Amino acid sequence: MRHSTFAGGKRLRPVLVYEAARLIEQTRTSKGSLPAGVEDLGAAIEMLHTYSLIHDDLPALDNDDLRRGKPTCHVVYGEAIAILAGDALQTLAYQTLASLRCPSPATVEIVRLVAEATGTVEGMIGGQVLDLEGEHSKPTPESVHAIHRAKTGALLRVSIVSGGVYAGATPADAARLTTFGAKAGLAFQIVDDILDVTQTSEQLGKTAGKDLTSDKATWPAAFGIEQSRRDADHLIAEAFAELESYGSAAAGLKAVAQYLVERTH
Repeated sequence: MRHSTFAGGKRLRPVLVYEAARLIEQTRTSKGSLPAGVEDLGAAIEMLHTYSLIHDDLPALDNDDLRRGKPTCHVVYGEAIAILAGDALQTLAYQTLASLRCPSPATVEIVRLVAEATGTVEGMIGGQVLDLEGEHSKPTPESVHAIHRAKTGALLRVSIVSGGVYAGATPADAARLTTFGAKAGLAFQIVDDILDVTQTSEQLGKTAGKDLTSDKATWPAAFGIEQSRRDADHLIAEAFAELESYGSAAAGLKAVAQYLVERTH
């Protein structure tokens, strides 16, 4: 568990949790500080993300031996321990979520949102199934959008929404954060697809060209690289529009979203 959790990484999802919480906290109290205990929510989200990476890298799925610049969990410890490490991280994440230091209704809502985002219909696991089923078949705009929305986008989206809920977001706030997160999350995955075919393994910290080798349904495969770049920029612009009513309070969250489309690894 520690090998994969502390292997490095950008910690984007916890940062999104923090910045969404900061936005709502500033809106409610005029203070730009983080609400107490929000780091536990960020840690739980990162544990869920790491569990998904451990399982995604297994031979039965993407069969990758490099993650965050280091050997993947199953390469170091074997498949059985890697599966159990992922299972344990998922369980520990929900244990942490159940102990959040926010009002009980907010805790229950966060657990519901996170479970939905990691689940099987519109969530991460369902997206992984679509991804596997889409291999070796011609990608369509509809299939690529469905995979990206669920496999990667759902956890990014819920990072933002749950951070807002933790800080006391109203239903209107949560709706705006949901739309923002959905668009920013899709932009993130489009850029990830682009980087997979334009960067080296050393730059990425994972095996480059894996999507092409595995014949994955990706945005560049469906739309081409140049259109993919334009689509990512357009999505971020639309995401920003959702936060206009918050003014300067949204600067931190916007900065992270901008990084999602400008990063090179």
